[in-house]
Amino acid sequence: MGFSMTARDFMDYLAAAYRELAANGDYITALDAKTGDGDHWANLSLGFGKIMAASEELAKLSLPAMFRKTGSIMMSAVGGSSGILYGSAYLAAAKVAEEILAQGKDSLDVETLLATLEAQAKAIGDRGQAKPGFKTMLDSLLAGIVAYREALVEGDDRAALLALKAGAASGAEATRGMEAVKGRASYRPNKGLGELDPGAVTMAIQLGCLADYLIDNCLK
Repeated sequence: MGFSMTARDFMDYLAAAYRELAANGDYITALDAKTGDGDHWANLSLGFGKIMAASEELAKLSLPAMFRKTGSIMMSAVGGSSGILYGSAYLAAAKVAEEILAQGKDSLDVETLLATLEAQAKAIGDRGQAKPGFKTMLDSLLAGIVAYREALVEGDDRAALLALKAGAASGAEATRGMEAVKGRASYRPNKGLGELDPGAVTMAIQLGCLADYLIDNCLK
């Protein structure tokens, strides 16, 4: 088993993620209204919309160039801290993709997807000065990474992708019991305790769509 995810595949995955996020747009906005400004989905939608408008161009680029351009779009189109964090994550992914390209490959496989996600998590943590338990998107991303990494040891790639999806969802749910250290929620009297972090929820949706796309379209 295994998979090969090209720039074209990545654009198709992002299109699927955009549709799923849009379908949950009202829910995401309601979540954010409880702890923030209520504009998380509106801001994220701007970035995804710009990416979709450029998707044909992006799909024809090399993997490193696609990640760099995607990061640039997110930084310029998404308001607030999310744009900077997502942009930084994609620029980190581009560096991993450059190493892959130097080895004569221009697609992600089981192991290089892990390296990409780990690089993105580090970039988000460094740029946002966030750690696990801070009630941010990092909580779902890191939980997904840990579950994926642990499942890979068993050698079942489909199970590993399902673990990525389940881990991310579990990480998002865990934010309900956390007090926010960063963002608007940290200024609330209860620091968002008892509420889900919208950034963690949208990250979990994206990772779930990534796992589903790879299983349905790329897994051999």
